Amino acid sequence: QVQLVESGGGLVQAGGSLRLSCAASGIIFSIYAMGWYRQAPGKQRELVAAITSGGNTNYADSVKGRFTISRGNAKNTVYLQMNSLKPEDTAVYYCSARRNIATKEYWGQGTQVTVSS
Repeated sequence: QVQLVESGGGLVQAGGSLRLSCAASGIIFSIYAMGWYRQAPGKQRELVAAITSGGNTNYADSVKGRFTISRGNAKNTVYLQMNSLKPEDTAVYYCSARRNIATKEYWGQGTQVTVSS
């Protein structure tokens, strides 16, 4: 069965960095598009960054220049490098996977990122 497990969240001061990881199993990882979403209390879940099976990326405007998504197909893992963190980045970050836009999307349990001012 499909499983996505996020790790790397934690408490960090504003201006600091974190690297999130999402380890996938139960899918042919190399042909799946992967993404990172986040949800803050009282807010809708929003796309932070996505990467296609071919390596194309896109980012939310709020994180461009600060966050980088990458994938390591040999390790079945997608990463989110987060630099210059701001308090407004505080949220639960979720990993997602889907074969294409017409197929179902799988979700991890999330990892908490808290940025203190």
